[in-house]
Amino acid sequence: MGSKDASYWVRRLKLEPHPEGGYYRQTYRSDETIPQAALPQGFAGPRAFSTAIYFLLDGETFSAFHRLRSDEIWHFYFGSPLVVHVIDTAGRYSPISLGSDAESGQVFQAVVGAGAWFAAHVADWRGWALVGCTVAPGFDFEDFEIANRKELVDKYPQYREVIRKLTRD
Repeated sequence: MGSKDASYWVRRLKLEPHPEGGYYRQTYRSDETIPQAALPQGFAGPRAFSTAIYFLLDGETFSAFHRLRSDEIWHFYFGSPLVVHVIDTAGRYSPISLGSDAESGQVFQAVVGAGAWFAAHVADWRGWALVGCTVAPGFDFEDFEIANRKELVDKYPQYREVIRKLTRD
């Protein structure tokens, strides 16, 4: 893997730009669906049981603060460690370090709960990271909200610096 770089994986996995930043490709969408009546309030229709994507971030690229109506499980594959910044629904901030060095506190998997604001970047802002994301109930762009910088800072002024760094105007 040492000679493979981010552009190799973008080409090899046929990744495309993602609206939140980085590159992705959906790799799985369950054929079975959950009817809207069986979902929590806020879903506008039925959803697949689950979906999965490849997701790649490199260099100074970042995944801007956003939230989903569903839980999202992040899976580290390889590359540089990735930091996922989470502001949960109770307003608590916690960074998650995804990577392969368990001795330094990195984890292979992490869950971002439904409704939490979250953003991600490569820990050193120079390397690249290839991860996977699994969403259940399945991802739908109707359930995806990009943060408005001013509104998020107004709601969580104590996290102003990380919000400014990981949102777009």
